[in-house]
Amino acid sequence: MLGKLREAVSSTGSREPAVGLFVDGPNVLRSEFDVDLDDVRAAAAAVGRPAVVRLYLDEHATPGLIQAAEARGFEVRVTSGDVDVKLAVDATAAVDDLDTLAIASRDTDFKPVLEHAARCGLETLAIAPGSHGRSDALRNAAHEAVTLESDPTD
Repeated sequence: MLGKLREAVSSTGSREPAVGLFVDGPNVLRSEFDVDLDDVRAAAAAVGRPAVVRLYLDEHATPGLIQAAEARGFEVRVTSGDVDVKLAVDATAAVDDLDTLAIASRDTDFKPVLEHAARCGLETLAIAPGSHGRSDALRNAAHEAVTLESDPTD
């Protein structure tokens, strides 16, 4: 479905679709997944122009992680409360400015956000950190889903 949107936009000469990428840091950036932020960003960029690229972290995030994310073009949001709530509120608020909403997480709490975006006419993308970290609920709620796999040579 996202491919059709890209083709339609390209064939009419209109702008590339605006993608909002919202990354649930505590659920994606875990040692068992070995996720590269560049891969997360590339998965979202494959469906359009990244208009919002945000990484949500809790108060335990290291300065090195924050610096690395910012160096890769992420706007970092650190919250002392629940990361899920801030991400969900921000993603829902951004719906009017986007063509595609991409959420990188393994948390089913974001299923209503994807459903809301779809009801508002947006394409939706669920990005999972790995096959054992994939949420079937998120995958099934989204128009398209991507599962990041770590390099088998690692």
